[in-house]
Amino acid sequence: MTLDIKGGLKNTPPSVNRYVVVEELLANAIDSYLIRRKEDLNIPKLSIFFEIDFIQNSLLEDGEYDLNISCSDNGAGFGNLQVKAFVTKDSTFKDYLQIEGIGKCKGAGRIQFFHYFKSLNIDSNYLDEKILKRRKLYINSETIEVSEAHFTQYDVESKDIITKITVNGIKKNAFKNFNDLSVRNDFSALSIRNYILTTFLQRFLLLKDIIGEFSIIFGEKNDNEQSFKISAVDLPIPVNTTTINLKCSQSNTIKPKYSLKITRYSITSSESINLQHEIALCANSAIVYSLTKKFFRTPSDIKKPIDGQFELILVESEFLEGKVNQQRDGFNIPKDCGNGEDLIDEISMQDIIESLEEYVYSILTPKDFDRNALIASTQEKFGISRTILEETNIKIHYSDTEENIAKRALKKLQDEIVKDTSNLFDMKQEVLELDPRSENFRAKINDLSWKYTSTLKKMDMANLSQLVVRRSSMIEVLSKAVKLMLACQEKSSDARREDEKVIHNIFFPTGKNNTEIIDHDIWLLNEEYHYFEHIASDKPLSSFTWKNNTKLFEPDIDESLESLFRKYNKDHSKKRPDIAIFNDEGSAIIIEFKAPKEPLQEHIPDLVQYSRLLAAKSGGRIKKFYGYLIGNTLDESRMPTAYERFPSGDGYFNSSPLFDPTTRMPYGELYSEILFYDQFITRAENRLNIYKKKLNIEF
Repeated sequence: MTLDIKGGLKNTPPSVNRYVVVEELLANAIDSYLIRRKEDLNIPKLSIFFEIDFIQNSLLEDGEYDLNISCSDNGAGFGNLQVKAFVTKDSTFKDYLQIEGIGKCKGAGRIQFFHYFKSLNIDSNYLDEKILKRRKLYINSETIEVSEAHFTQYDVESKDIITKITVNGIKKNAFKNFNDLSVRNDFSALSIRNYILTTFLQRFLLLKDIIGEFSIIFGEKNDNEQSFKISAVDLPIPVNTTTINLKCSQSNTIKPKYSLKITRYSITSSESINLQHEIALCANSAIVYSLTKKFFRTPSDIKKPIDGQFELILVESEFLEGKVNQQRDGFNIPKDCGNGEDLIDEISMQDIIESLEEYVYSILTPKDFDRNALIASTQEKFGISRTILEETNIKIHYSDTEENIAKRALKKLQDEIVKDTSNLFDMKQEVLELDPRSENFRAKINDLSWKYTSTLKKMDMANLSQLVVRRSSMIEVLSKAVKLMLACQEKSSDARREDEKVIHNIFFPTGKNNTEIIDHDIWLLNEEYHYFEHIASDKPLSSFTWKNNTKLFEPDIDESLESLFRKYNKDHSKKRPDIAIFNDEGSAIIIEFKAPKEPLQEHIPDLVQYSRLLAAKSGGRIKKFYGYLIGNTLDESRMPTAYERFPSGDGYFNSSPLFDPTTRMPYGELYSEILFYDQFITRAENRLNIYKKKLNIEF
């Protein structure tokens, strides 16, 4: 038999666990001791010693380090059966020993030695028919394969039954996927001891029941004064052990029934050096996959005690034992259920997490956790109301953030909308095949109507929630802009202020029309205008098209407008309407924004001039004009007498016919309003409140 090292490196990916080599050395040492103990119950207590040797690669004090790790144990050693198992990748040697507490063997762990280290040394004293013998093996990562013949016999130098396995020299780029790795810190004796105590806790507890006392020591080669130990007396006592059913809430099909065994430990900070919480899935009495980050909001929360305690929650199951992957750093389990239809017989990781949630959160949730405050802030940021959460059955937990609550709720709504839409289509097809003369015809129609109604509610929730938050944000931005409180306005000098342009762009991007951009906020002024056929902002009027792609205005419209304004105002000779909106019914909306300190009464004639020229140059297509002059400053003593004040007391309005100033021929009619920014901000807020009430949102 041979162990194909090159083939193993190619076909077995490196583990994503930086301590995989340490785990493999320890697991094999424990198994070896249990094998020896089966033959002789009077052997000394289990003793394992890890020695960490750092080799500095730089003269600098904080330079990079190379690393050697050795593990010595008083197990059975490398007898003939053990050697044969070592060179057999898929060996089932341990499985047939029927020794309590021994690990299951797949033979893939030793391949990890060569993923991370350059060479492997084995020096083992063992008993062969009660005669003490010694074997050695040296191989490196360039070795193609290893057979039993590679083990060589040596003279025995000690009477102790002891095996020492050493891995030497980190391979280049071995830890390239671990961005935060520091060889000197992560592989210190203390760090390894802390990690192993947590990861192997379940196995240590089982080992304690089987063999009683044991000793595992971690030391550094150049530090003879300090070492760190794990012994039976160091192990915490479980607070409780419980069993829950593994269930799936996503699937419509019946899945196989499994149970999860949960063991909980509560450890005070004075009892543990690890100082962090852990929730993990285990296999073979060792941690394989951590779920801790899924149950805490931030990494810092993981290191904060809850009521003075750190919680260690370990989960085991026969199901997990059969799904652990070859690298032993995860499970061959689907991430989620998909739509619940395709994975009929598969349990997903999503199922496992959801099955654990109620138990885990009952332990981890601090007493001061304010669920209502989190719901309120989610509503404010994303428009996801309590009603939406109830409709989608989204549960709020301690680890949640506003962002993941919103994502879960919207995904649930979208999934249900897709499913409902499919069902609606099927129902419609079924209705089309019905005989209107049949008794159940109208019953089917009623079923379709109710189903369609419920689907619309979900669609409204998904769409309205996003609309409300977006529009609330735009109103807030506009409110700050008219008060000159935006960051870009505070940085502007008086000589280069563009307050009018800032406000203009909030409504509609300057120099664009609705064929170039659909994302605008003209609804701030009037909801109806959002749906007009032609909208433009500071664009040449000659570019406007009418029905059948004909031009709306005569070709010289822009030159005429420029000539008109040059006559009265040299500073605005190339002025166009800030926003011009037209519909096929022959209406035009002209909107003029003024900087907050610009007097509005001086620009009332602009609306009249625009309207007269547009009416004259449109060939009679445009007859009805709506003009809006918007700002903050108004000298009411200079207002034309024809304007009337709104009943609310803010702003003015007027409706009057348009005549050619020379011929007195009628052009059409102009309805104009002189408004204050605060006035139509209030109007926009009132309209938005209608949507908020539908969603049951309070900001």
